[in-house]
Amino acid sequence: MREIELGVVGGGPAGLSAAIEAAKCGVKVAVFDENERPGGQLFKQIHKFFGSREHGAGIRGIDIGAQMLEDAEKHGVEVRLNTAVWGIFDGPKLGISSNQRVSRVSAKKILLATGANENALAFPGWTLPGVMGGGAAQTMINIHRVLPGKRILTVGSGNVGLIVSYQLLQAGAEVVGLVEALPYISGYGVHASKLRKCGVPIYTSYTVKEAIGKERVERAVIVKVDENFNPRPRTEKRLTVDTICLAVGLTPMAELAWLAGCEFVYVPELGGHVPVHDDDMETTLKGVYIAGDLTGIEEAHTAIEEGKVAGIAVAQSLGYLTSEKAQELKQEAWGHLEALRKGPFGQKRAEGKVKIKERRGAK
Repeated sequence: MREIELGVVGGGPAGLSAAIEAAKCGVKVAVFDENERPGGQLFKQIHKFFGSREHGAGIRGIDIGAQMLEDAEKHGVEVRLNTAVWGIFDGPKLGISSNQRVSRVSAKKILLATGANENALAFPGWTLPGVMGGGAAQTMINIHRVLPGKRILTVGSGNVGLIVSYQLLQAGAEVVGLVEALPYISGYGVHASKLRKCGVPIYTSYTVKEAIGKERVERAVIVKVDENFNPRPRTEKRLTVDTICLAVGLTPMAELAWLAGCEFVYVPELGGHVPVHDDDMETTLKGVYIAGDLTGIEEAHTAIEEGKVAGIAVAQSLGYLTSEKAQELKQEAWGHLEALRKGPFGQKRAEGKVKIKERRGAK
């Protein structure tokens, strides 16, 4: 059985960041990802980031991803693609599947950076072809260069819904509207302004009542809702569309952590059930670490900083870093995380992290 020092599950921003930080210190790292290319969500993000310089302001996600892949290669990180991890066993060991062959890999430490799944929204007709997640639409246009439809309705005004809608416009689709059940836009105003400048109507306090069509979506019926999200009579609008794009939130992809036996806590602010972890990103299972959306739904740079903390902690635990040097490096990453979680958009997630600390401290 092959042996490695750190096995990273997931080649997105969190996994790559952890792998790079650990490899910098001399740790032998292997990253396992089920996709054809590494980088995760970064290679779907063709827009420029904004905020502070240290958080990639003015840089496109695809460029950040390319730099991370270059850094991983430079530091000797092994990246195994088209490789699914299907289990974690005592040892610890990873069960992997690649090229129709199943095997196990022994690792001294494991990092789970499995990301998140898109939430669905059930309504009459939601199983018709043409109803898809926002991430799926973004993958089609930005990765595969395929337009999912010509006339599109987006559901959800968070950053994903706003950004994907604008990118659909850039790809040549017509976005006939965006609906949001809340009475306000929940994403950044700068993204909403781009849509409004392009003439896309944003219907707040609206939701999808049903999708209509024979072989695929042909029309969408939207309806106004009250403060309890109940449909208001006689407020329906019929829109001619061939695609309904759902951007209604994400849920941490936690199956492997459940299988491993990690302790969980339910934190709505972070997307649901998340593994309990300490400040080093280590779970209640010694030697198993987590980073990125598995710890709670945030954004790419938060995932990168959490990955840094985990990678540094792994290097320290394996004896590649002194406690003093590791503390210095982790302190810098913690400072970046604190900055990212300030302000109205990060406050709820910061409160969610406090709940994890409280749960951990109760043990």
